[in-house]
Amino acid sequence: MPELPEVETVRRGLTQLVEGSTIKSVDVLYPKMINLSPNDFKKVLRGKKIERIDRRGKYLLIRLSEHLTIVSHLRMEGKYDVEPEDAPIGKHTHIIFHLTDGRQLRYNDTRKFGRMNLVDTGTEMQVAGLKTIGPEPTEKDLTVDYMQKIFAKSRKVIKPFLLDQSNIAGLGNIYADEVLWLTKINPQQPANTLTLPQIKRLRKNIIAEMAKAIAGHGTTVHSYSTAYGEAGKFQNQLNVYGREGEPCPRCGTKIVKIKLAQRGTHFCPKCQPLRGVKK
Repeated sequence: MPELPEVETVRRGLTQLVEGSTIKSVDVLYPKMINLSPNDFKKVLRGKKIERIDRRGKYLLIRLSEHLTIVSHLRMEGKYDVEPEDAPIGKHTHIIFHLTDGRQLRYNDTRKFGRMNLVDTGTEMQVAGLKTIGPEPTEKDLTVDYMQKIFAKSRKVIKPFLLDQSNIAGLGNIYADEVLWLTKINPQQPANTLTLPQIKRLRKNIIAEMAKAIAGHGTTVHSYSTAYGEAGKFQNQLNVYGREGEPCPRCGTKIVKIKLAQRGTHFCPKCQPLRGVKK
């Protein structure tokens, strides 16, 4: 699933490619992907200008003229690309925005899990998933005080805790494994057992890792690509995710993989010991 760095990379690409463009018409090839009837979706979007593209957590917010916003969640396999009008339509293309300049903005999704909600600008935070979303992983938004409070209240083990978007926005399976390794925290460590120094280091690593991954245009593990159709590059900098059986870059111990909250979880058993609780 695309995580914050991948979605931010898509946002930046789409900003360069389609910001300022006007929608001539829309084809809805998979109606379950949108929150309105196909006819209403097409009617409302006709003639609207793409004014800018924002992001909140893993959600793209496509800002349109006349105070409208498309809330787009890519889910597992969603991706956008821009094609000329005469380019062949792929079997996984489900929404096509015909632009007045002769191009098409296409939404493609192998699994059809992605969703688009067309709402009035200013009401987007009422869309499911955004209602309860936590702070962005930035210096400004993710404070030590906030983290200390939410960690103290939860007995949930740290890996699923970090995946919960109501706690911190944007972290997913890949980057949760990476920041826990960087901070030397076992993924099975209960959140409320972390010390203040650990919380401070974890915060620092979350913010730094997100920034580095964005600079690397995200991580391609399966099918993620940028708005230009290019693979991300940050997978070349991963320390533990996807490296089961390989030596830990820090101590040489073999990386192990376990199932935790139904997610594959990678860590170093020597660098990341479980402290103060039974396994």
